[in-house]
Amino acid sequence: MSGGATGAAWGDGGATDFMTPAERALSDRFLTDGFVMEPAEDRGALAAIRRLVVKTACDWLQCPHPTDDGAFLETIADRIPAGRINDFRLAVIAGINAATWLRAAYFAVARAAVQTIVGNELCMQRRINLSVQLPQDASSVLPVHADVWSGDSPFEVVLWIPLVDIRRSKSMFLLPPGPTAALHEKFAAIADKSAEDIFRLAEPDMRWMEMDYGQYLLFNQNLPHGNRINREPETRWSMNCRFKGVFTPYADKKLGEFFEPVTLRAVSRIGMDYQLPGPFDE
Repeated sequence: MSGGATGAAWGDGGATDFMTPAERALSDRFLTDGFVMEPAEDRGALAAIRRLVVKTACDWLQCPHPTDDGAFLETIADRIPAGRINDFRLAVIAGINAATWLRAAYFAVARAAVQTIVGNELCMQRRINLSVQLPQDASSVLPVHADVWSGDSPFEVVLWIPLVDIRRSKSMFLLPPGPTAALHEKFAAIADKSAEDIFRLAEPDMRWMEMDYGQYLLFNQNLPHGNRINREPETRWSMNCRFKGVFTPYADKKLGEFFEPVTLRAVSRIGMDYQLPGPFDE
């Protein structure tokens, strides 16, 4: 008889890990490294998202739609009026989030991985974020931080998707779990330090997430992360969105306000709606 989830023949023992070998391998990588980086599970969904971003940007800039989306995005600094990067970014965010299919397509890019690592009853951030980091633009720097330090639930993960190839300072950094634990042990001594001081302290252990367009990054937002000034000649475009289990604890970001259920199962719906009849509830 063929093996079960653990690879052992049925009846050979009392297996307690019901994950498949592939699910276990992915989970172990996430626990060890603090992230997984994989090719898009639905490349068509990713292409549609990038095309939507380009179309929305072109509409705001009132320029023709390009034949090369990647080149257009990387050279966008040549088109944005001075001092209007934030207006531009907010307009594009509003425009893409008006597309009713955006979140479903975003989820499709990493659906299996998110369900393996987080669960199959998920809630998802209601609006997807977009970062546009122009070359040499200090205003787009996100100092080192861990989201739980500012009131996020430790049960959340971030699905981070670049829309262009990212290398070196055009990327983001992440502190792995081991060095993060060591940093936490020093927190009492560095409580009055700046984010820049903390970055310098942890910099030797930081991992830079160098990726190609067509890949996604799913990472543990409890780990310190951020970016630096983009010293590369091209603009970095990336999107991010949070996922968590519907029934895991919430913090400042609440269900119905920040999060919305997206894969609630039938029995959960029945249980949440059920009311005992007559005298049973008295």
